Formats: sequence, structure tokens, C-alpha cells
Amino acid sequence: MKAYWVALACCLSLPAFAETEHPLLPGYAEQARQDNPAFTGFSAERGKALYFAEQKRDGKTMSCTTCHTADPRQIGKTPAYRKVEPLAPVANPKRFSNPKKVEKWFRRNCDDVFTRECSAQEKGDFITWINSLK
Repeated sequence: MKAYWVALACCLSLPAFAETEHPLLPGYAEQARQDNPAFTGFSAERGKALYFAEQKRDGKTMSCTTCHTADPRQIGKTPAYRKVEPLAPVANPKRFSNPKKVEKWFRRNCDDVFTRECSAQEKGDFITWINSLK
């Protein structure tokens, strides 16, 4: 009888876990494993570090916070003073909901800040972190 309750508890907890995983993460995980067979999973800590990482660009220090603010739940602004809606899905549920837009903005923003494309692991780490914000 004890095994029944353990099995039931496991099954009941699976949907809750599945609901918390972002739909883009399995694809990024597959790509990350192809890029690096030692890949063991995404890290919210690495995602946060990526967001706050500063790079010199044209004599200025840039990071994701340059446009999206230190709190991605807040409205930001571009260097041209255009409004940027909150980046965090908790404040803007439309964020990270359209895979084509996600890739478009990762491509543009990674190039703007890091002068390169972000890796699948970096994208997954970032999404893991940004979705953890409450």
C-alpha cells in the first residue's frame, strides 16, 4: 500500500513540474547537449549573471540592464528613449511566448550587448532565471 501512495504522489507532482517548465527549454536543452555533451541542465544563477554581465561597446558599458533596467519587471527604454515593455513574464505575460520573436530578440540583443550570438545554454539559463522572478 505504501508503494501505491509513493507512486500516486509522484504522478500528481508531474503536472505541476511540467507547468513550470517553459516550452522553449526542451529545444534549447537538446541544442545545448549537441553543443556540449557535458551539459547537465540550465541554471537560473547563470541566467542572472548573463543579464547583469557588462561589456564595453563603443567606449560605453552595456548590459541587458542598459535597456531593460536592473529590475526586468519594470518598463525600460532604449538608448533612443523608446519605451521597452517589461522583460519578465510575470510583469508582461506576452514575453517569451512566441518562439520566432524570442529568437529574433535573442539574436539582436545578444549581438548588441555581447557582439555575438548567445548559445542555447545561455538562452535556456536566461529563460530559467527570468521565469523564476515573482
